[in-house]
Amino acid sequence: METKIFTVDKDVPLLESYPQIKEAAKLIIDNEVIAFPTETVYGLGANAQSDEAVKKIYEAKGRPSDNPLIVHIASFEQVDYIVQSVPDYAKVLMETFWPGPLTLILPKKGQLSKYVTAGLNTVAVRMPNHPLALALIKEANVPVAAPSANLSGKPSPTKAQHVYNDLKDKIAGIVNGGATGVGLESTVLDCTTDIPTVLRPGGITREQLEDVIGKVNVDVMLETDDQAPKSPGMKYTHYAPDAPLTIVNGGRDFLQSLADRYKNEGKRVGVLTTKENAQFYNVDKIIVCGERSKLQTVANELYDVLRQFDDEQIDVILSESFPNEGIGQAIMNRLLKASGHHVVSE
Repeated sequence: METKIFTVDKDVPLLESYPQIKEAAKLIIDNEVIAFPTETVYGLGANAQSDEAVKKIYEAKGRPSDNPLIVHIASFEQVDYIVQSVPDYAKVLMETFWPGPLTLILPKKGQLSKYVTAGLNTVAVRMPNHPLALALIKEANVPVAAPSANLSGKPSPTKAQHVYNDLKDKIAGIVNGGATGVGLESTVLDCTTDIPTVLRPGGITREQLEDVIGKVNVDVMLETDDQAPKSPGMKYTHYAPDAPLTIVNGGRDFLQSLADRYKNEGKRVGVLTTKENAQFYNVDKIIVCGERSKLQTVANELYDVLRQFDDEQIDVILSESFPNEGIGQAIMNRLLKASGHHVVSE
């Protein structure tokens, strides 16, 4: 299958009527798979009502079939079509954060493909805050199932080129809208209980949620890896570069000592650091990932940096750790998954 590239200027007026958006939407209607930009990462979209279409997502990504998908919508009216009920606090969150990087888990209705929810009685749903994503979903006029548009286990794509590198000739098309914004996937919030629970930290922080609705729990799996997974999508390694990644809890001297140990073993060492600390390391490859004083910049660049290491023939990657609060919680969540929870402390 030849993968077609649709390059679209997101500032074009009346995007739904733009020829390339109409063509890409027609492919979704025809049960093909299309990658498109959101404000978080690129998504791999297909008609969420079609078993045939959704199966193509799993096949293209090599994704385990028990790993449920997020359904993307373009209007509040579509919520009632795919969800049985919405608690009052979830309605407040929708009004406050949609469109935006917040995914809500709610009781599902039967109109969706069984492969979207992977056998669960709930569905994850969000409204992306990107004009191309919204235009594509509106034009297709169907709910769109869309995990990140990468090979399963690899870093999520924040550029169309990342998608092309992973999925060339495996999907029908890519809507190229340039680099994404937030850089990390949406926050996933379980709204099936009286007090909601963060299952995955992301672009909307726990603190922001609590400012709006009060108490929000955090799933125990985010703070320890020795518990049974609460849902299928939480038990796989994600975002991993080719070389093994270790998170280092400690100062610069401690990280350098670890790097020296690997170098003495004849290994090529890479360090994931920030602008403030890059000058202090002596290793084979240093890649700067944003600024420690502005953690959002670290989130924006994280996946791109992890992919850059794949081009450097590095044997081991050492990453600085980050404060586990605010957007830092999402950064550490992704680094822990990318490293297989391999952490070394001073």
